[in-house]
Parts: sequence; structure tokens; C-alpha cells
Amino acid sequence: MSGEVGHFEIPADKPERARKFYSTVFGWKMNEMPGMDYTMVSTGPADENGMPKAPGYIGGGIGKRGTPLEHPVVTILVDDITAAEKVIEKNGGKVTAKKTPIGDGTMGFTGYFKDSEGNTIGLYQMGKQ
Repeated sequence: MSGEVGHFEIPADKPERARKFYSTVFGWKMNEMPGMDYTMVSTGPADENGMPKAPGYIGGGIGKRGTPLEHPVVTILVDDITAAEKVIEKNGGKVTAKKTPIGDGTMGFTGYFKDSEGNTIGLYQMGKQ
């Protein structure tokens, strides 16, 4: 799993407007996450957990614009965010949001960093199932 691009995030000033736009224009399915101000997005066939059922596409999310979600972000899947953060910083990147649980952590963990070119990139680690 480590190193694959597995998710994207789109910032929105008005998430409801963004949900309507992407669902109408591209037929994406939206799943609002209660209490999180975040919407999971399925861009193709998904299983009961919202995970892609077919190769060739990834799902994503729409979140309220703000730090670190100021511009669209690609998210890289890693086995261990803490270990990835060390390698990132050793190689000229900068961690901007350390490993944080999504909800209670069963959905996984997220983090953000700036790469050597100043781009914000996300990290995702699977949660305890």
C-alpha cells in the first residue's frame, strides 16, 4: 500500500455548493460525515464502505477551505505516517499537520506536509479495523 496515490481533497468555501456542482457535473456520489464538516466522494463504483470496487480511479473528499486544505490536495497512502514524516523531513520536506486520527481512529489517520517544491500533500494511514 505504501506510496500509492489513494485519495484527493477539494477545498470549498461553500461545501454544499461544491457537492451540488460535482454530483451534477460528474455524477459523483456524496456521503457527508456527521460532525466532521467533510464529505466523502465516490467517483466510480464503490463497496458498502465507500471504497473503490474497480481499478483505475480513486475516491476523495470535499472539505471546508482552510489550513491545510487551501488548494486541491492529493493524498498518498502510507503504512506508518510517523515513519513517513521522518523521511519527509530528512529529505527537505516539512510536516505541516502531524498524524491525526479521523474520528476515533477506526477510519484511519491523516497528516499533511509540504514537499520540496512547497506543494501541500496529504498522507493517509489505515485505521485499526
